[in-house]
Amino acid sequence: MIVIAITGASGVIYGIRLLEVLKELKIETGLIISDTAKVVIKTETDYEMEDIIKSADNYYEFNDLTASVNSGSFKFDSLIIVPCSMKTLSSIANGYGDNTITRVADVSLKQKRPTVIVPRETPLRSIHIENMLRLSREGAIVLPAMPGFYSNHDTVDDQINFIVGKILDSVNIENDLFKRWE
Repeated sequence: MIVIAITGASGVIYGIRLLEVLKELKIETGLIISDTAKVVIKTETDYEMEDIIKSADNYYEFNDLTASVNSGSFKFDSLIIVPCSMKTLSSIANGYGDNTITRVADVSLKQKRPTVIVPRETPLRSIHIENMLRLSREGAIVLPAMPGFYSNHDTVDDQINFIVGKILDSVNIENDLFKRWE
C-alpha cells in the first residue's frame, strides 16, 4: 500500500491526480487529507471531498493519532506527501508528530520506508532549505513540484502528469505520464 498525504499547500491537484493514477494501476492506497488541504481543494479544484476519499482504498482521519497507519508495526510500502506545506515539512524535520500525517512520516522515516516529500512554496527561506536537507539526510526524497519543459508540455494537465510521473519514478512504479529525455 502507498500512503498519500495531501496537506494545505497550493497544488493539491498533484495529490488528487496521483491517487487517480494509482487507482488506474490497481495499486492499493491509503489517504490522509489535512484540514487545511480540504479548504484548498475547494478553492483550487472542482472535486468533491467525498469523491476523493472514495477513490482511496483506505482513508485515515487527519487528527486520529490512534489510526493503524501511525504504528511502526503497520505495513505500508511508501509514503508520499503531495503537496507538502512548509508547516508539515518543518514538523516532520523536527520530529513533531502531532497529527496523522506527521506521525506516519515519522514512522516511515524510522522504518526506512521510501518517503517522498513534494514541497510547494516559493521563494524558499533558509530554514525551508535546511529542513529539506535534514529530511534528505534521513533518507526522504525531496521532489519539488517543478515541471521539466523538455517534455514540451502543451497543457496544465501535461505539467501535472510530469510531476506525478516523477513521483511514481521515485517509488519505482512504471508509468508513461510524461515524455522522457531521449
